[in-house]
Amino acid sequence: MNQYQLIALDMDGTLLNSKKQLSEGNRAALERAAAAGKQIALSTGRCRPELADYLAQIPGIRYLDCSSGALVYDLKEQKEICARRIQPELIEAFIRYALENDLMVHLLDQKSYVWSRQLHQMEYYGMGVYQSLFARICTPLDQILEDYLAYPFPVEKFNFYHPSLEARELTRKWIEQQQFPVTMAYSEISSLELTAAGVDKGSGLAKLCEHLGLSTEQSIAVGDADNDLPVLRAAGLSIAMGNAAEHVRKSADVCVSDCDHDGCAEAIDRYLLA
Repeated sequence: MNQYQLIALDMDGTLLNSKKQLSEGNRAALERAAAAGKQIALSTGRCRPELADYLAQIPGIRYLDCSSGALVYDLKEQKEICARRIQPELIEAFIRYALENDLMVHLLDQKSYVWSRQLHQMEYYGMGVYQSLFARICTPLDQILEDYLAYPFPVEKFNFYHPSLEARELTRKWIEQQQFPVTMAYSEISSLELTAAGVDKGSGLAKLCEHLGLSTEQSIAVGDADNDLPVLRAAGLSIAMGNAAEHVRKSADVCVSDCDHDGCAEAIDRYLLA
């Protein structure tokens, strides 16, 4: 019997191709996995509102390890399995820093919040490929700091979007100097993603496996980027996409084809269903 009972799939650059689409090859492989009784989870930095366009297209999907592990969610039961959020006093500090340093901010939770004036500047912040998605799903705030302070709330994840790699390094150093209790992960061109201390995709996978009565050794993780490294380390089998950065490929147990050539279908058929 195949030891692997669960596959955790990153979205961008992994399950989705470079056009942010689910290919027919990957969709059919997900159907085969579901028919075989395997568990399928999305292991993604996206929050729930950003997944709405895709969930109906993904056969057999029940679980989310989303917002980079801050939320583990059961879609069938519509309930949180585990949630760990960043507290409002830290969110306020992050927003103030962003306003002082010309950075785009993104608050991810049950809704996805951005500053309305920055929605049309996403190319400048290295996020142009997501502009149409953000226009559809984000809740724009007219005054990001004032509106947040009027109704502060903890969030699953906070993203900084930077105009350059140098700006991202300055943000990372500032967070380290302040000793804020957060986990940092690089993503996209020059993004810095923040979750609560100890929270990442790997911790989310561990919580999901515990909920399902599985060991992490019975799981497979597939990814392509720096923010996938914790889940690749946590899983029983780690699979890097062909389009992954070299250091990500070297950290994985095996590699498959890139996201434009159905690498996830290869992972499912060769390893989950073998």
